[in-house]
Amino acid sequence: MTHELLKISTPTGRWSGIGPYYAMFPREFAFDVVEKYSEVGQSILDPFAGRATSIYAAASLKRHGYGIEINPVGWLYGRVKLNPAPQKKLLARNHQIAKIANSVLIDELISLPEFFSFCYTQNVLRYLIAARRTLSWKHSYIDATMMALILINLHGKRESSLSNQMRQGKAMHPDYSIRWWQERDMSPPDIDPVEFMQNRIKWRYAKGIPELEKSKIVLGDSTLKLKQLVREIQTGKRQPFNLLFTSPPYYKITNYYYDQWLRLWMLGGHQHPIYTGEKWKGRFESMVKYTQLLSNIFHNCSKIMANNAVVYIRTDARKFTFETTKNLLEKTFPKCSMQILPSPFKKETQTALYGDKECKPGEVDIILYL
Repeated sequence: MTHELLKISTPTGRWSGIGPYYAMFPREFAFDVVEKYSEVGQSILDPFAGRATSIYAAASLKRHGYGIEINPVGWLYGRVKLNPAPQKKLLARNHQIAKIANSVLIDELISLPEFFSFCYTQNVLRYLIAARRTLSWKHSYIDATMMALILINLHGKRESSLSNQMRQGKAMHPDYSIRWWQERDMSPPDIDPVEFMQNRIKWRYAKGIPELEKSKIVLGDSTLKLKQLVREIQTGKRQPFNLLFTSPPYYKITNYYYDQWLRLWMLGGHQHPIYTGEKWKGRFESMVKYTQLLSNIFHNCSKIMANNAVVYIRTDARKFTFETTKNLLEKTFPKCSMQILPSPFKKETQTALYGDKECKPGEVDIILYL
């Protein structure tokens, strides 16, 4: 039944796919877990929400979802899936951006690193600069929806996105991209960005918008946001959660900020990829810090779970990540029964597609019954 909801011909299915993102939950998996391990009307928590697939599944299946995501790209995708703006508002905003784009000076274009002139035509770049300057995506649900749809199409297959040929889920390093395009004599596609985005908006809304139970995803650090939830539940402002369903970042796999540098630029960030030094925003290279993060999250989650709740954690099957996750869960929930379900990869992994050729044993689902 749930898989019928995810067909592209349905509003739920069409909006469920919003947001190319690294290491996403498979949609069918998320819907299956939510349906099997929770009941209608219950509350579901995901402190590592990514693009909020788990929260969207909860909302679609008449549960109340609450997600936390530290990366603004994933957060924006999730926010828009849960509360998209009306189509008419989006089409009007698209034309407003076009008018502003006409005032973008050539000096603004040439002041950008050369990557941008290889990646986009001047018309597309003017549109992107205008949208970047204008859209209040953190505060307006109209602007959030418009920005999310731009981010989806910001880079990807040539002629099917606004950019020269590039992977959709991950922005490559500028120097590598320029060399690759030059070797193949590839110039950016000549696209009318206004017409292009108008068609993308109409396609997204062609089946309507999904009917969802009230759910939420917040932008921020889970180590801090969970403490707020603890206070709310202790003071009776919020009910405890019935299902903790999440997949923490895997040790030493990827840097979500570096991989999303171009979309982060669109959101007002740096015009070249950087390794951020901010806490919890880089690739997890330290075993100690990785262990500290998971310990903090599981500890705070344990304070806000209902009696008879379920904890469902998908993790990496590699030895350190799996054993750390398992041991911390046993320590945090010492009296709970635990079930371990191996989930070997059935096809080439996303990490392999992005250059990581290390042999991987797959993933593991750890389920605890409180």
